[in-house]
Amino acid sequence: MAEKSKRGFASMDKEKQREIASKGGQAAHQKGTAHEFTPEEAREAGRKGGQTVSKDREHMAEIGREGGKHSHKNDRTDSSALESNPE
Repeated sequence: MAEKSKRGFASMDKEKQREIASKGGQAAHQKGTAHEFTPEEAREAGRKGGQTVSKDREHMAEIGREGGKHSHKNDRTDSSALESNPE
């Protein structure tokens, strides 16, 4: 399958995309048509997203492996330091 070329919005750099999207959001707020999530709506959306992503067991396993790597990054101690300072 041939790779699609990026055109239009997708071809712009991320900063330009952000600038255009920001203007759209500002215009919607000024017009009064922007949706602002209530805390309950945001909580429900987060719950649904969590349920969806957690269905992919392989993805969740990868997240767990990455988290384990990061949380234990500084756990390794120099064995020579342990030998010179017995408790």
